[in-house]
Amino acid sequence: MGPLISCDDQSVTSSPQPPIEPTDPTDHTGHAHSRHGASHEPSHGPSHGHSHSHSHGPAAPVSKHLRKVIAAVLIPFAAAVFVGMIVLWPGGTPAHERTGVGFDRQTQQGKVVSIEQVDCKSVNASQVPTPGDAPQGSGARTPAGDCKKATVEVSTGPDQGRRFVEIVQPGAPRQLGSGQEVVVAYAPAAPRELQYSVIDVNRKLPMALLAGIFAVAVVVVGRMRGLFALIALVVSFSVLTLFILPAILQGSNPLVVGVVGASAIMLIALYMCHGLTARTSVAVLGTLVSLLLIGLLGSAFIGWAFLSGNTDDNTGLIHGLYPHIDMSGLLLAGVIIGSLGVLDDVTVTQTSAVWELHQADPSMGPRALYRAGIRIGRDHIASVVNTLVLAYAGAALPLLLLFSIANSSVGTVANSELVAEEIVRTLVGSIGLVASVPVTTALAALVVSADRPGSPAAAAAPGPSRGGRGRRRKR
Repeated sequence: MGPLISCDDQSVTSSPQPPIEPTDPTDHTGHAHSRHGASHEPSHGPSHGHSHSHSHGPAAPVSKHLRKVIAAVLIPFAAAVFVGMIVLWPGGTPAHERTGVGFDRQTQQGKVVSIEQVDCKSVNASQVPTPGDAPQGSGARTPAGDCKKATVEVSTGPDQGRRFVEIVQPGAPRQLGSGQEVVVAYAPAAPRELQYSVIDVNRKLPMALLAGIFAVAVVVVGRMRGLFALIALVVSFSVLTLFILPAILQGSNPLVVGVVGASAIMLIALYMCHGLTARTSVAVLGTLVSLLLIGLLGSAFIGWAFLSGNTDDNTGLIHGLYPHIDMSGLLLAGVIIGSLGVLDDVTVTQTSAVWELHQADPSMGPRALYRAGIRIGRDHIASVVNTLVLAYAGAALPLLLLFSIANSSVGTVANSELVAEEIVRTLVGSIGLVASVPVTTALAALVVSADRPGSPAAAAAPGPSRGGRGRRRKR
């Protein structure tokens, strides 16, 4: 087994011990040495008293028997995910002939070198682009007022240094300025003077700066845990871009690819951010059960509601380029992957809550732990479901606004495939989130309450007579 990665505030601990065994006796109340004295581990004494988060440090070790039971469940699952990725590995995105439509256009980078104010009436109508970025025909109506005549220089590609003219109408949503970085589309089959056109502005600098601020904030506040969270985020996006998307384009079943990819992301992210402990393993099991429920419900209701998954120009373009892709399966895979991030938060929080309750009162049995944990979970359910619904509503806000402008009834809006798709996505994900609370709480209560005084784990607990050593020994 490789190094044990603990996303703790202060350190990363390496250990050759089994993956579900912690390596630190820190009390989860955040006061590591109140029970055994402040001098057991001087190097850690000042720091742990201020660690308060979902996970305050490695959990107390569970018994050897429970470690074997958890490993017997998770090791075959992890092996199946690994084998699934090998079997489905795409080897790259399949090539296709570009259509020149939408995102399938050839693009290069460019820069606006000069701007000139001209009378729109003096500009040939064929030079005035429509809001869709395509030149109007000779019979198009020339707008009144002052237009901008932008000279754009291509800065990348085989035609680097070539210049062309872009006419910007006064009411266009995208205005250009001198020195502005832009994205230009290249149409090799068009006449030379119409081969290049501006399709967007270059936003790489502000996006990169915002991402840098986010990364710094996460590391400053989260310290080592935040650093490993960022690494897990990079790995998650790597699985998405290198495995899930190319595998779907290669013709693999989107649902199978989505389940395998989401499982890989779940295993990597949870263990990397929360450590290879029994507590994290319980969260993984709770997340897995909830994902299975979401998959079953999503498959049933997407089929029952006759949702095709082909509802807009982008999905239509995908279906046109790759007609073999199952669009309804792609929709279901999106539901599973989209629910995973919130599920992780719910299951880890519930597991940590049960562990903390057991640390506060070791005499609590599984029923008492479950009742106390589920009371915490009810508050979490209310906030998480509301968050999920508002997230989907915010993404679909322009669409809802269009229905409002058309004075459509609520029934008509809900029955349209565009909105019905979001409703099914939201409700299926929310049901999985709600179910994850009792499932994870019950699993955590059973696991943590199985260790009583006199168990192998408890007998290995450190005491004052062990010469000040604060590290539990496994048996």
